[in-house]
Order: sequence, then C-alpha cells, then structure tokens
Amino acid sequence: MDYKKYISEKIKVEGVSSEEIYESIALPPNLEMGDYALPCFKFAKVLRKSPVMIAESLKATIATDEVISEVSAVNGYLNFKINKNGFVRATLDKILSQKDAFGSSNEGEGKTVCIDYSSINIAKPFHIGHLSTTVLGGALYRIFNFLGYKAVGINHLGDYGTQFGKLISAYKRWGDKDTIEKGGIRALNELYVRFHKEAEEHPEYEDEARAYFKKIEQGDKECLALFHWFKDLTLKDVQKIYEMLDIRFDSYAGESFYSDKMQPVVDELKEKGLLTESRGAQVVDLEAYGMTPCIILKSDGSSLYATRDMAAATYRKNTYDFYKCLYVVAYQQNLHFKQFFKVLELMGKDWAKDLVHVAYGMVSLEEGTMSTRKGNVVFLEDVINKCIEKAYTILNEKNPDLENKEDVAKKVGVGAVIFGALYNSKIKDIVFSYDKVLNFDGETSVYVQYTCARANSVLQKGGVPDSYEIPALTSEEIELVKAISVFPETVRSAAEKYEPSYIARFAVDVAQKFNKFYFDCKILAAEDEKTKNFRLALTNATMQALKNAFALLGIGIPDKM
Repeated sequence: MDYKKYISEKIKVEGVSSEEIYESIALPPNLEMGDYALPCFKFAKVLRKSPVMIAESLKATIATDEVISEVSAVNGYLNFKINKNGFVRATLDKILSQKDAFGSSNEGEGKTVCIDYSSINIAKPFHIGHLSTTVLGGALYRIFNFLGYKAVGINHLGDYGTQFGKLISAYKRWGDKDTIEKGGIRALNELYVRFHKEAEEHPEYEDEARAYFKKIEQGDKECLALFHWFKDLTLKDVQKIYEMLDIRFDSYAGESFYSDKMQPVVDELKEKGLLTESRGAQVVDLEAYGMTPCIILKSDGSSLYATRDMAAATYRKNTYDFYKCLYVVAYQQNLHFKQFFKVLELMGKDWAKDLVHVAYGMVSLEEGTMSTRKGNVVFLEDVINKCIEKAYTILNEKNPDLENKEDVAKKVGVGAVIFGALYNSKIKDIVFSYDKVLNFDGETSVYVQYTCARANSVLQKGGVPDSYEIPALTSEEIELVKAISVFPETVRSAAEKYEPSYIARFAVDVAQKFNKFYFDCKILAAEDEKTKNFRLALTNATMQALKNAFALLGIGIPDKM
C-alpha cells in the first residue's frame, strides 16, 4: 500500500490538490511523533489561518480506521500513526514477492528518455574529471529503465576539431605505429602533450595542424585513416573502464556524425531571421534574455559546439521522439546549454522545453587540478586500480582466509569509486580521497557492502523462512521496515530530480538501521521461533532492498567480506 497516497486522499484542503498534499507528506524525525506528518505552514496563506489552527481543524475531519490508528495535531503538523502490523506485513510481503523488481514501476511506459553522458574526447585521457558524468549518467540510465521508460544512452564523442590535426602532425613528426598500438590512449596523449610544448617554440605547427584537420573534413584518405585509427584505439581503451563501471551505451554518435547535419540548422536560422553578423561571425542575439550572443558560425565559416549540439538535438528528436533529453555535463557549461536551448525555442521547437542540463560539480584528487595540454592528468583507470589494490590490502588484513579475495576487492574498489561520486548532491564539487571512500565505518559503499555480507551470513546460518508471523514489534524493527519501505518513492524522486544521491543515501540509512537492529535484536538466538522467522524475513527483505539500490548505482555486492 502507498500509505502517503492513502493519507493524502483523506485530507481535503480548499484550493490545494491531493497531489500537492501527497508531495508535502513527510516522515517525522522520530517514531514518537508518528509515521507520517503533514506540515500545514504552506496552507496558511491560502486559508488565512495559522498552521496550528489548520492542523487542528483537519484532525477533526479524519477518522481512524484499519490503516490509520491515530491522528494528532502538534505545533502546526498533522501527524499520523499507521497500524504497525498491517504496515510491516504489507511492506515485507511486497519486497519478498517482487524481489529484484521491488521499487520498479511502469510509469514511463511508452516514453523515451535520451541521456547524453560520459562523452569522452577521442585520443585524450579518460581521466578522473570524467568520473561524475560517466557514473551519474549510468545511474540515471538504469533508474529510468527501472521505472519503465526506454532510456537511450548516448556517448556524444568529442571526435571533431583541430586536436586531430595536432595529433596527425605530432604522429607524423615523432610517432610510430608499434608504440601507439602498444601504448594506446596514453601514447596518443604523450604525442598531444609534446605537440603543445613544441608548438610554443614552433608556432607554424599550429597552422600545419589546422591544415591536417581541413584534410580530414575534405575526406583525405591518409588523414581519415589516421583519424579512424586514433578513434578505434581510444574506444578500445575506454571500453575496459566502461566494463569495470558497468556502463553501457546505445549510441556512439559523436560530433563528427553531425558534420553534414548542421547546414539545415543554419539555413533555418537564416530563414527565420534569427542570424545577425558580429565581427564577421554569425550569431543569435540573446541580449533580451540576459545572455551573450550564441555564436553559430565563426568568421571563417566553421561551426562551434552550439551548432553541432543543435543539430544533435534535432536528430535525437526526429530519431527517438524523446520525452526528455538529458545532458549530463559539468556546471561550467551552464551558459552554453541555456544559449542553445533558448535558440531552439526561438526557432519554434516546442520540444526545447524537454531538454535538460543535468549539471554536476567537479571531481579532483587531493593532489590538485589537472591539464591535458600540460600532461598532468590522473587517468581514471589508475584511480580505479588503486582503489582495488587498497581494497585488497584492507580485506587481507581483516579477513585473510576470505575466498575469491580478488573478485571481492574488485567489487569493493570499483564500488567505492562510483559511490564516492554519487553519494553527495550532484552539484557539489568533490575532492576524491582513497581513505574516505574505503572506510568500513563511514557513509560509504564499503559500509553498505559489509552490512549486506553480515545479513547474508545470518541468512546462510538461519535460512530463509517460507512464511512468517508478526510478533510484538520493537522500535528497531519498525524503524528498519520504515526505512526500506520508502525505496519506490526514493527511486521516483531520484528520477524526477536527476539525483542518484537519493538512492545512495537511502542505502546508507537502511544499512545503519539494519546494524542497530542486528546488535539490539537477537536474530538467530531469538526468544521463540515466531520472532526468529520474522527477523530472518526482515533481514532477507533488507538485503533485497539494498541489492536493488546498489544495482541502480552500478555497484556489486559480495556474498562475503
């Protein structure tokens, strides 16, 4: 049962919809107040009464029944207590019957959500700065699929621009095939860094690079062959990381894919009188909307990101007829997205309102900032491998006899990297710390994984009961059931706000409440069989909820730790 829905339908507030009331109902901070609470402060303006009076008058209209056992009005809050046995039975039965589907729904049936994420640059390092877009986009991809939408994962490759001319120039001057084949993306990056160092002494190299890129655009066989070779090497390298992080895509259509699709956009802008000339460039004036001009074509006639992104958005609408199109890109690009969304709107594209910039903060290591051109980058693969190695060392110290230690270390290490990027609100900047993300006692994936291993050990010893009865309930048991019951609502909120951190925080909250239950309530040594079977069923339901949460984040759970 959706208790919030049940309660919201009982409450009638003049001028306020039941949907608004549903959204306002929250969980009180402690059990004494009730199981659900409706703050009445936001209704004061509409009803011209104090929140205290509103709560009191609403209380008089709601009768208790087999679901709602008590209604109270306290300091402007309308509090509800639910029939505990019915609530516990309904929650556990739902989880144990739905299993891996618990928390899912078909609310997105028939709707497509395009998600543009990771979007790596060809021949450039897949570094720690790419972590957030990759795991945030991957989590949103799983969440929307889980809710019945058809998610389309798009890796909008950065495979267009003068950097390819620079690489060809560098390769022809200093490179050799065997070294590049063996070294892959790292060897290509070394060439790129060398080009920039040498170009400081030889500025003519920059002109040569532009000429090589022009040749790519004109279809020169040799330059195109090198371009495709660089691209294949990059994708082969990054695929290893995508497999580690459980990331998948449905499309790798990058910037070069849209090179022949930009002209219709430019033509339409001209036709609608939106283009004006500024210092030789073609721009759309956005001063009326508080923005600088959106440059469509440079003075030499070449395109920019905005031109290509507008062509890509149009192609995606025509191809997928999306319900929403999400761009998981750092907040530094806020203006870019506001500009090209506004230009599409000015072109009369009513679907421009369905384009969403999912902005996130930056990730850095404690050592400081990075620069691809200068060569001081931190490869994401190195960060993941270091986490796996550190996890192995910690596991070896804590449990030297653990079976499949390498596999467990991989799940723990990779999980720590993903969780470290997803636990906080996406907009926050993150300073990545190995010690912090691998802490067994903190708000970490390791803590949740260890909790699951503990629960699994209990179930292996006690077995999973075929049926259970509800005994006299303790506060620890009720708090744990309440914590796991909100998973479906948490998943919906994570989708609505594009915020997987809700699911990460749900997992930590459940793990903390399970551990309190584990230490305060005897499970295997319970006072009677009825209590033991109930607690085993509750342990099993908790395991299932945590497993489902971590599956959406892309994190594996070891059986033992």
